[in-house]
Amino acid sequence: MPEEKLRVHFSDYLSKAEVIIYTVLALLLFITALATIANAGKMLWEGLAHWTIATQTLLVLDQLLVVLMLVEILHTVRISIHSHYLVTEPFLVVGLIASIRRVLVITLEAATLTKGGTWSTEVASIFRASMLELGLLGFLILVLVCSITLLRRYAPSPKGTEP
Repeated sequence: MPEEKLRVHFSDYLSKAEVIIYTVLALLLFITALATIANAGKMLWEGLAHWTIATQTLLVLDQLLVVLMLVEILHTVRISIHSHYLVTEPFLVVGLIASIRRVLVITLEAATLTKGGTWSTEVASIFRASMLELGLLGFLILVLVCSITLLRRYAPSPKGTEP
């Protein structure tokens, strides 16, 4: 009997510690997202002020996609705190956003490579590697989208949320 009480109390303490850790993590994610939004706003403002918005647009978009990833992770943490159930779909969405973000960065880098007019063997090998990475990222995006679709269609609902 005392052993059972000890187990129950220990489990309660661990549950409270888990909520505290998730709360600190959520707060840090929130602060990071705010700082990244501020940085993106600053970059956008500087681009507008110096008439370099065309070059700043992709960098601002990159920052905003990072914010979107942070918000999705924050959403996952919020769900975990509320339901004590790990939801996998937000992690797939974060992977999808990260893959799309990388595609955007690679296409920008490839555009700057081909814009110079000089085509050395080093530039050609970098371009080939970039195209290979783009192909793999395209396949990864397709797999992630299919996974999210299948998960939404066939995933079991967490305990306590069934109709």
